[in-house]
Amino acid sequence: MADDVVIAGVGVHPFGRHSDRSLKDLARVAGLRALLDAGIGPQGVQMVYSANAMAGMLQGQEMVRGQTVLREIGIEGVPVVNVENACAGGSTAFAQAVMAIRSGAADVALAVGFEKMFVADRSRTLDALESAADLDVVSGLGIQFTAVYGLRLRPRLADGSITRQDLAEVAVKSHANGARNPYAQHQKPVTAEQVLESRMIADPLTLLMCSSICDGAAAVVLARDGALRQPGRPTVRVLASASTSGFTLDPDGGPSGATRCAQLAYEQAGVGPADVDVAEVHDAMAPAELLYAEQLGFCPPGDAAPFFRSGATALDGRLPINPSGGLASRGHPVGATGLAQLAELTWQLRGEAGERQVHRPRIALAQNSGGWLEGESAAVNVHLLERTQRWI
Repeated sequence: MADDVVIAGVGVHPFGRHSDRSLKDLARVAGLRALLDAGIGPQGVQMVYSANAMAGMLQGQEMVRGQTVLREIGIEGVPVVNVENACAGGSTAFAQAVMAIRSGAADVALAVGFEKMFVADRSRTLDALESAADLDVVSGLGIQFTAVYGLRLRPRLADGSITRQDLAEVAVKSHANGARNPYAQHQKPVTAEQVLESRMIADPLTLLMCSSICDGAAAVVLARDGALRQPGRPTVRVLASASTSGFTLDPDGGPSGATRCAQLAYEQAGVGPADVDVAEVHDAMAPAELLYAEQLGFCPPGDAAPFFRSGATALDGRLPINPSGGLASRGHPVGATGLAQLAELTWQLRGEAGERQVHRPRIALAQNSGGWLEGESAAVNVHLLERTQRWI
């Protein structure tokens, strides 16, 4: 198709604590790796979408964040659009790049996300995270997204459809996958006992279930199909790119933001949840994987626990979820997270994921959410990717 968009290159700066590196250092590494992977230089980029959430509050760079970091790798003179969409910023930058190429505005675009959350005063980072919600509502309450996830899980514990052991075992799986990921912040396996005995953060969530403060960057080069030569490499095509914003919850219930967005993506791609072979979901708290398995249609409502217990979401299961380790293990540098998901899925579809490679995936799904309004995510993006060549 004339409007087909492919992922030409991906790059990630390892996630973790990088006290000796600046925002520019983080973004430079991820951006250059993506350009090298695509086989182009900085002059080959025609448009950039740059995602960052907290540099204004943490580094004092309130404006032109993308321009300040991208000139470090030689990208100048082209449109640079700065994107802020809380934890969904990286995937929003990706969605905008897809839109630009499909519209004919560019043949090659770069989406880059970067965040440096470790600063001398940890309270500043927590204040910045609080601003991912409506401050007129939450200011001074001390409510972070950890508490929001806890509130979502507690009714499921109360009705018995999910147990605390399930919450722990999901975290165990995430950390086991992260231990195989050289880009992950946490690369050490844990046991269910360690997870349950770790410090309580927001009941029922313990420390080892939660994502951490993190530094990192990720980048993706997108191109119109045929615009770049990439001989000998499997092609990863963007099947669907869907976005939704937060909404007022229906008191009588209804589909979540993730469900609505996934339905849009499935309709665009002409596929369904049963066609997905591997997924990266926004598990800022590892047990959120259980909720998203239902919301994305991977299992019926209420069946997340038996679905997980069956081994379906393990690396060797029928639908591996978060082979990267997810946010809780790979790390969650806010502006980079969505693009790190897409980098991981690109590696999976190409067969380049090393020890965490899943078996011959063809279709991959990335779901990235950001912020919250009245208990619902303020922004959600769902992308579907496809390997166009058959596995040999």
